Order: sequence, then structure tokens, then C-alpha cells
Amino acid sequence: MKPKVGLQLWSIQEECREDFSKALKKVKDFGYEGVEFAGYYGLSAKEIKQLLTDYDLEVAGSHVQYDDLKNHLEETLDFEEAIGNKRIVVPYVNFDTISAWQEFIETMQKISVAVKARGQELYYHNHAHEFSAIANEDMLDYIARGIPDIKLEVDLYWLAYAGKDVLTWVENHKQQVGLFHMKDQQDTPIESTELGLGILPLQSYVEKAQDLNLPWLIVEQEAFQKRTPIEAVKFDAIILHQLIKEVYG
Repeated sequence: MKPKVGLQLWSIQEECREDFSKALKKVKDFGYEGVEFAGYYGLSAKEIKQLLTDYDLEVAGSHVQYDDLKNHLEETLDFEEAIGNKRIVVPYVNFDTISAWQEFIETMQKISVAVKARGQELYYHNHAHEFSAIANEDMLDYIARGIPDIKLEVDLYWLAYAGKDVLTWVENHKQQVGLFHMKDQQDTPIESTELGLGILPLQSYVEKAQDLNLPWLIVEQEAFQKRTPIEAVKFDAIILHQLIKEVYG
């Protein structure tokens, strides 16, 4: 089956902050089938659920802060369940010692058990620092090996930024890869850009998504050059749909 196309809403955070309902309508109009949340802008779970219904958008996942899971687990999972989200994604942590990473992993293992018991899935989303925080250690691999039930939302841009062979790394961890963050990279300066305008081999990434039977490909853009964020994610949706059509037929 073809993957659905989602948008990580952090990409258009100012639009969301100004008028969340209007932003979601634009996302739907651009051809996205779902969204990945990065905050709820003060809305209740009932209000979020209603907006999703109004615009016929699915929940691809939600970035949820580690501290919220550690300190307010049941309340946080109740909210996610109420909006129809089954993918709980920790978006970022960083530590400067192995022992601190190990403490994180032990806590996340306990959280993963509770999340699984609720019929949800716990994910971790990478950046590049996981490969440099501890000298000569791949802490993303450390997380994957230390938490058997965790899924990985692999940010392909950050893997490339870290100097990794992206497809090889993904292949070596394919049993736990559940989502891709799709973004492109311009080379001068090195930062994210619209899909198809950079140097990353996006078609090979979509082919790998097909191989792994991923349910979603999620657009995220963190830097903007000639287009505004809302213009950029409209462009991104067009390119990603084209790539999916080329690969899947």
C-alpha cells in the first residue's frame, strides 16, 4: 500500500499559532492526508478532535516531550487517545554521559510498556547529535537496542547531516523503523530546504519506505529560503506525492 502523506506542524508553527483551524484547512487543501502535532496551542482534546473531523485529517503521530511522559504519563496518554493518536513520539533529548543516556533508556523502557498496554506505540525521533554526544558512540542505536518495543521515526535529513550512510543505517535498524521524516538538504549553507531542491536522494528514500511498508511519510522543513513556510509545505506536498506516484505507480 502507498504511504499516506503527513505534515509535521512544527514546519508552520507561526500559522498554527495565529489560527490553528485555518492552518489545518490549508494543510488539507495542499493534499496532506494527516498531521503530526508539535503542540496543541491551548486547545482541548475535544477541540483538536473536532478540527480533525472538520477537515478530514488523520493523526500521523504527535511529538510529546519526554518530561510530560515521565511526569504526567496517564494524563498525556489520555489526551493522545482522545484525539485518535496511536504514535507517541519523543522528539528530542540530549545527555553528555553514558549513564544519563542509560537512565533515559531505562525510564523509556518503563514508559514503552505503559504505552503498549494502551494500544499505542512509543517512538523516538532523531537529530544528528545522537552520533556525537558521546565520542565514538551511536546513541540512536543504543536507544534501539535498549528499548525492544520502541519504534524509530527516522529523520533522514539529520542522518545525512551526521555523515551516516542513510540507507545502510535504516536497513540495519529496519525492524524498528516505523516512520520517515522527509526533508531535503541544500549544501550552501547546509540546512533544510523544499523537497526536490536539495542534494538528498529522495527517490531512494521513498523506495526504502516501500521496502519497509511504512504507513506514513511525514514532511518536515526547518529552514526556509525563498518561500514562506506555508508556501514551502505546499510545494513539499506536490513533490512528495509525485515521488510516491513514481515509486509506487
